[in-house]
Amino acid sequence: MIPVRGYEGERVAVLGLGRSGLATAHALAAGGATPLCWDDGAEARARAEAAGLTLHDLTRREAFDGVAALITSPGIPHLYPEPNRHILRALHAGIPVDNDIGLFFRSLGSGEWDEMDQPPRVIAVTGSNGKSTTAALIHHVLEAAGRPTQLAGNIGRGVLDLDPPRDGELIVLELSSYQTELARALTPDVAVFTNLTPDHLDRHGGLGGYFAAKRRLFAEGGPDRAVIGVDEPEGLFLAGQLAMGPGDDRVIRVSVNEKLTGPGWLVHARKGFLSETRKGKQVGAIDLRAVPALPGTHNHQNACAAYAACRTLGLSPKVVEQGFASFAGLPHRSQIVAEANGVRYVNDSKATNVDAALKALMAFDNIRWIVGGLQKEGGLAALAPGLANVTKAYVIGREAEAFARDLGDVEAEVCTEMQVAVAAAMSEAAPGDTVLLAPAAASFDQYDNFEQRGDDFVARVRAALGA
Repeated sequence: MIPVRGYEGERVAVLGLGRSGLATAHALAAGGATPLCWDDGAEARARAEAAGLTLHDLTRREAFDGVAALITSPGIPHLYPEPNRHILRALHAGIPVDNDIGLFFRSLGSGEWDEMDQPPRVIAVTGSNGKSTTAALIHHVLEAAGRPTQLAGNIGRGVLDLDPPRDGELIVLELSSYQTELARALTPDVAVFTNLTPDHLDRHGGLGGYFAAKRRLFAEGGPDRAVIGVDEPEGLFLAGQLAMGPGDDRVIRVSVNEKLTGPGWLVHARKGFLSETRKGKQVGAIDLRAVPALPGTHNHQNACAAYAACRTLGLSPKVVEQGFASFAGLPHRSQIVAEANGVRYVNDSKATNVDAALKALMAFDNIRWIVGGLQKEGGLAALAPGLANVTKAYVIGREAEAFARDLGDVEAEVCTEMQVAVAAAMSEAAPGDTVLLAPAAASFDQYDNFEQRGDDFVARVRAALGA
């Protein structure tokens, strides 16, 4: 646990009692504060009370009297589409609003590092797509190289659940826009921006607000190194804002769309080959085609970002390559779950938006595509470049018929349920085909989350194969 510093002897309200909220309350108590816990859900309140935490009804008129701060869970809106009622009352009362990420950065370096030879460092990864794989890949390479490291944030453990860092430890965080937009402290040593595509637009008031939330990771604390994907205008803009000139190697530009040239620190991948150049000379290269857990251009982008971050930490190209080779990938992200009779089965349930699904479609040929769910803003038109790789679509979700119509000329079968879609795809698949779950939609019409959806796909495939 990371004890929260700066609130010793203070009363601090905690709103939202899921994983991060409970960890925040315990970390506040460990740091000498009195956490006052509330959740609008009775079940969550009961869990907190069973964990020995003090409930504090934020609906009462005097609820914020004598409260030093309100710490809110990332999933609770504080501005758009409209502020949560408790957050609005805190703002009216002039009470600071923060989240666990802000508390983490505020508390991490508060005195305990004085006797360490090498203070711990934080590598924080954000972006629309690929941030989980990028963060996990960095963490894996560091582990494989024998470096002390922990992984947390939007993946795995909550940030305040981390063990107190050891001498020279490297903490890798995956941070969503929900986490970066409200944190009052953001001071990573290395910050990574993978890419930007439209997502969560209602929460951020549009694409500009979404980008602004991501940009805070780089603007608030000024990282020592910034790894920036420049394949979208926003990434180009961010790199331009941070760099003092073309040769400023504090900014490492990453691309999978073009060969990067110039005097700066550059990492790009073309046709499966990663290349690193500095001052116009190639200093490292990796054949990514030999890494089975990183298929497709989108994973090559993740690899470039992870490679660049690891290089800033002093790892050699060879050491990074060895780490890539032993990376097993993440569940629900281009996860190869089985291969049988010449057919490959891939779980990419994390492809919850059109851009992520397009990248999955571009990574494989002869696809029998399981798709559908709660469609997001913007429609499905952006999938067009990948549809040539689709042999047939098998559409799931409560609105499967409407979803199928939006796929245009693609042959589509309305299945509605996962079990029907898997059975149909498997019965029609031929050697050389890939049965791919890449929904291009949220899961909440039929599942609690994308993990549950992916687990359902995997279980049905393996049951049918007798695995």
